[in-house]
Amino acid sequence: MNIFKIKKRNYEGGSILFMTILFLLAFSLTTIYGVINPVLRDMKTVRGASMSRQSFFTSESGVEDFVYRLKNNITHDNVETIVLNNRIATSTLSTNGYLVNVTSVGDTDSVIRLTSVDLVLASGASFNYGVQAGDGGVSFENTASILGNVNSSGPITGSNSNIIYGTAISSGPSGLVDGIHATSSVYAHTIQNADIDGDAYYQNISGSTVDGAMYPGSPDQESIGMPISDEQIEEWKAAALAGGVVSSPCPYKITNATTIGPKKINCNLEISGNNYTINISGNLWIDGDIEIKNSPTLRVADSMSGKSVVIVADNDSNRSVGGVIYLENSSVFEGNGNNSFILFISKNNSASTGGENTAISAGNSMYGDVLLYAPDGEIKLQNSVSIKEVTAYKISIKNSAQIIYETGIANLLFDSGPGGGFEVGDWVETE
Repeated sequence: MNIFKIKKRNYEGGSILFMTILFLLAFSLTTIYGVINPVLRDMKTVRGASMSRQSFFTSESGVEDFVYRLKNNITHDNVETIVLNNRIATSTLSTNGYLVNVTSVGDTDSVIRLTSVDLVLASGASFNYGVQAGDGGVSFENTASILGNVNSSGPITGSNSNIIYGTAISSGPSGLVDGIHATSSVYAHTIQNADIDGDAYYQNISGSTVDGAMYPGSPDQESIGMPISDEQIEEWKAAALAGGVVSSPCPYKITNATTIGPKKINCNLEISGNNYTINISGNLWIDGDIEIKNSPTLRVADSMSGKSVVIVADNDSNRSVGGVIYLENSSVFEGNGNNSFILFISKNNSASTGGENTAISAGNSMYGDVLLYAPDGEIKLQNSVSIKEVTAYKISIKNSAQIIYETGIANLLFDSGPGGGFEVGDWVETE
């Protein structure tokens, strides 16, 4: 009997040992889990926060890319996608009147962040270059000069002693810069016979002197759109029309000091004579041609100090021939306050449709706070012209004509109507 009792006690001791081991193992596992679980949780939190930040920065980049395209009239679709380090931002454009919204979705490993920006079409226009041309290009002759950058969708060509005090860009696979002296860099598919003080970016180059670095095989520059849309011009015309209509006498002649605008004139406008000033107090729409000569002074009225005025020549029933502007014989143009200019717009489209008519012709010592714009036509500058900015489908500059770009032209305000730029109304992260 004693032997059996001893064996039973040994069995009970083994059970206790086994239970003790299980208890210690469970305690150890619980302790380890209690230590590791917060670490794993923190690691997951840190990784999630990191991906969230990456998604946020990606969505911000998508918005910034879209806003840049809008502000600089770069071609875009209503939905644009960019990829940054394998992270995707999809930006969507929506409009409601003059309000534009861009919403960008940033995606990093399915972690989503959204950024939204509201843009308001500003009452202004943006001119980012001293000279901007469409497919018709820019041609220089003799001692013509530009103090500012030149951007052209067509060729930029020159002869004799022309000079661009800035950068020259001729975009696209047919981009050409030929016979130009530029004090900064030049961008073109083909560069030839050029004198470049800065760097050269090209596919082909010949007969040129480059003081800076040379970058063969550079990608062609992308063409940019005109800084003012047709819709904006129509809005400015509507503002002029709202001020009333002048239908006689025709042609409508101004030969003495007066104040005019806003107004629509239903025929040709002629301004001539010297020693008097015409104050422009609002937009003008001329349904015909404009001729200004013999030293009159056109000035932005005191009531519009700090703003600019628009004078549109648009014979919308015959744009291949009508809507021509002539500025000559020491005509003077004055703003009123900072960044105040007179903007002449011609809607003549002869140049872009293969015709030979000139949209705007300026020469013979006319000068001042004046901007010229002919999105579908040709502008010709010659002799001792001095103006602030020129934009057209095609531009010809010769003799001692001079364009002196001013920084303020990149953000002009007008009395009414939408503009070429946008103001940020709200920029937030959304859910």
